[in-house]
Amino acid sequence: MTEAKNVLGTKLIACCTSPMTGYYRDGYCRTGGQDYGAHVVCAQMSLAFLEFTKSQGNDLSTPIPQYNFPGLKPGDRWCLCGSRWQEALEVGVAPRIILEATHVRALEIVSFSELKQYELN
Repeated sequence: MTEAKNVLGTKLIACCTSPMTGYYRDGYCRTGGQDYGAHVVCAQMSLAFLEFTKSQGNDLSTPIPQYNFPGLKPGDRWCLCGSRWQEALEVGVAPRIILEATHVRALEIVSFSELKQYELN
């Protein structure tokens, strides 16, 4: 397996381990053939985004104990589907992102200039 790269072309760093994120639940926004949603954008949650994604049918704020999911709150980091981040961008509620932890495949969905505008410094 080759080393995963981020949108900057360097080694992908972890997005978050508390709560544990990523399609593979390893803290990284890596993707593979089974990940149809392409969970590749490392974002810091905002209240506006959490409300938006809940309204779209993906409630990330309610805990689901049977899956060890604590529910997300503003300030938490999470690997988002690139398409959901793009949808949030289009309606003005895209959360800030961590470029070093955002997988290079995000560029198949979103332009680098759009990602760069939302970089969390």
